[in-house]
Amino acid sequence: MSELPQWADWLISFFIILGACFAFIGSLGLLRLPDFMTRLHAPTKNTTLGVGGVIIGSILYFSLTDTLSLHELLIAIFLFLTAPISAHLL
Repeated sequence: MSELPQWADWLISFFIILGACFAFIGSLGLLRLPDFMTRLHAPTKNTTLGVGGVIIGSILYFSLTDTLSLHELLIAIFLFLTAPISAHLL
């Protein structure tokens, strides 16, 4: 594997930390909010964005160190289609 430039390390770290913060805030919302509908709203919005940030970081890392990696896009598409729809149906 090749050494990543410093700007790439910072960019990948930014997206992973951003995704982790969104996921953490969604988990706190699930824990702290009073009723079912607000508890449902926090994780579906924030955790979807959190996983999206981690996936962007993963795509950047594997695309810069190896070849273009698009497996994560399948995960993102599935998540962005199913999480809001299932929350709306509930």
